[in-house]
Amino acid sequence: MSDFIDIVMNPQFIVTMLAALCVFATVLTVAMPMLQRDQMNRRMKEMAIERSKMRSVRLADMAAKERQGAGRLRYTSKGFMQRIVDELRLRERFDNDEIRENLKRAGLRGEGNIVRFMFFRVVAPIAMFFFALFYLYFVYETDYPPMINAGIAFGAGFLGFYVPNMFISNRVQKRQQSIQQAFPDALDMLLICVQSGMSVEAAFGKVGKEIAPQSIELAEEMTLTTAELSYLQDRRQAYDNLAKRTGLPGVKGVATALAQAERYGTPVGQALRTMAKENREIRQSEAERKAAALPPKLTVPMIVFFLPVLFIVILGPAAMSYMALDK
Repeated sequence: MSDFIDIVMNPQFIVTMLAALCVFATVLTVAMPMLQRDQMNRRMKEMAIERSKMRSVRLADMAAKERQGAGRLRYTSKGFMQRIVDELRLRERFDNDEIRENLKRAGLRGEGNIVRFMFFRVVAPIAMFFFALFYLYFVYETDYPPMINAGIAFGAGFLGFYVPNMFISNRVQKRQQSIQQAFPDALDMLLICVQSGMSVEAAFGKVGKEIAPQSIELAEEMTLTTAELSYLQDRRQAYDNLAKRTGLPGVKGVATALAQAERYGTPVGQALRTMAKENREIRQSEAERKAAALPPKLTVPMIVFFLPVLFIVILGPAAMSYMALDK
């Protein structure tokens, strides 16, 4: 183990590994656009499947009402994760509306994603605990007492309990950023479609297809809203669902304006024009905030990477001349 640590800590080995990593990153950057699959078509197919499921659920509800509570016609086999969730009764402990809304905001819909989330909420702490034990006792032998190593492993297991939530929060943040970036442009296109005489459902469907190259996440939400406007009895519920799935104040304001226009019969075009202007201002203020936060973030990289090189360039010739005179 000591020989392995000496090899790993060798400066020549570290430089070689860094050079290999840079070459791999360069090759990956060049090859990734060539190997990337068509994400837009794949996600649009997923939205079509989601719309078909929504229609099937709607038809199944109607059939269930007609049968007046008849039993299920088919039995679906349970997978490994589903069996673990059922045996441990994780739904009673973790399943609530907040978790379901967070998963929807992350783009993870359906019961399968809920089961996976609950499964990893239980498995992640155990896996990180045993991984920490294995690393501390077999890979990197520390000089700490066994109790301290066990405490570190327990800390890693406690951190693993929050790993699924951190993953969901990170995915929600990225998804909201993509939606917020493209939403003002979608509102402008929606306004044009409505003013040209198209219905709200047709406008949402058209804009969902046109906005897909810019933001696939927003295209998904608008496609689902189109389906809900077609199948839900209360159209205002479709707008409320759109606001809950995104969790953005700008989208919530547009949903409220559309719901009020649906209820009171006010012009939809005027509301969309006002909300499009407000969302453009929100996007601009967000860009200004990021630009204002950029100088403090660049301070540390400039100190670490720029100033040493500058000192070498300025003081290097003087040091070499001094050494030559000293000889």
